[in-house]
Amino acid sequence: MNDHPTRDRATGTTSGSSPVRSAGRLPAVDAARGLALVGLTAVHFLPAVYAENNRPTLSWILFGGDSAALFALLAGVSLAFSSGSRRPRRGRELTALRAGIAVRALLIMAVGLMIGYLMPDEPPAIGILVQYGAFFLLSLPFLGLRPRTLLICAAGLVVAGPLLIHSLGGLVPVYSAHNPTFAHVVTEPVAFFWQLVLTGTYPAVTYMAYLLAGLAVGRLNLKSLRVQTRLLAVGLGLAAVAKLLSWILLYAADGYNRLLFSIPALTRQELDDMIVFGPAGPLPTNSLWWLALSAPHTNTPLAVSWSLGVSLAVLGGFLLIGRRSAPWLLPLTALGAMTLTLYSAQLVLLSTEVHYGSPLLWCVVVLVVSALVALAWRHAFGRGPLEWVVSATARATTRAVAERGRRRGPEPKRRPLG
Repeated sequence: MNDHPTRDRATGTTSGSSPVRSAGRLPAVDAARGLALVGLTAVHFLPAVYAENNRPTLSWILFGGDSAALFALLAGVSLAFSSGSRRPRRGRELTALRAGIAVRALLIMAVGLMIGYLMPDEPPAIGILVQYGAFFLLSLPFLGLRPRTLLICAAGLVVAGPLLIHSLGGLVPVYSAHNPTFAHVVTEPVAFFWQLVLTGTYPAVTYMAYLLAGLAVGRLNLKSLRVQTRLLAVGLGLAAVAKLLSWILLYAADGYNRLLFSIPALTRQELDDMIVFGPAGPLPTNSLWWLALSAPHTNTPLAVSWSLGVSLAVLGGFLLIGRRSAPWLLPLTALGAMTLTLYSAQLVLLSTEVHYGSPLLWCVVVLVVSALVALAWRHAFGRGPLEWVVSATARATTRAVAERGRRRGPEPKRRPLG
């Protein structure tokens, strides 16, 4: 969701300073976000398996699990842009920015919680908006850190996050709805908290690895050919190593048989399906060998590494394409500039369940209409309607906090963090 447009560097002032000027827009970042929306659309509308042979569909192979990870990575990149890009804001200016981002996060969560009322008990899609807002709130302490420190934190979460899910997932209260509402926040706050942090489809303990990596990437010079090439190479390498290690652990190190016999009722077909598609519910915790899986939404170290690598490679690839062929990316760029609006509308449509009869037709129609609406809206108004409301409210909050700080007089100099 483009809740942090790359054009907008959140406005703030320090004593005796002028408002922060907007950073230059990188169309490739919006294009990558647009591709993430295309991926989520395909996963939401199209089946994951071919009915005749039970094999994964092309849409699942290309986008399953990775689109949400790409959204989270790009959220971190946009946070970096809005908080100073290569020169992170400090002191009161950073405090003002954090206040604006917090308001932005709460508004996004509110949109997701309202959509939750429309979703049936067995939802056609599990929205990420509520978790997305929570990720922004959790990112606030990291905004002033340097890229190297952020990458260390992200790497730590790649390992520690899955271990926390494995060890604590079965000990905390269980949530009652995949798409929570305001009612769930009030009636089961503890389960709702753990859903956001540990037990949900998009747990913060692993998805924050994508966001922090994106925050680090956004602190780099993304217009540099060297940086763009490295993003592509590192991403491809990380994804390849993750899949290779998973294969070695499962088949060369006999992890497959250990998992097969760890649950007496488990069949080979069920295990094969879990390796490709992930489990229907939470990943079993009776053996550490389950952490060798790299399937979508398993939230294992190798699954997170794979999706992180794919996301970095996609961003690097689009940045390289954008150097000479930016006009060809315009449809994706337009989609990426208003993903909060389009994704929210898509969830509302999915809640009606009208797409089940003709999933391919609905997928094509939604993508074509979304692209046309995005292009027309971009030409006429620029920012999408939900994006405008969220950004305007966040900027107003940032200005108000910055103005309050300015009245207090000059602040003492502080050493850089991280």
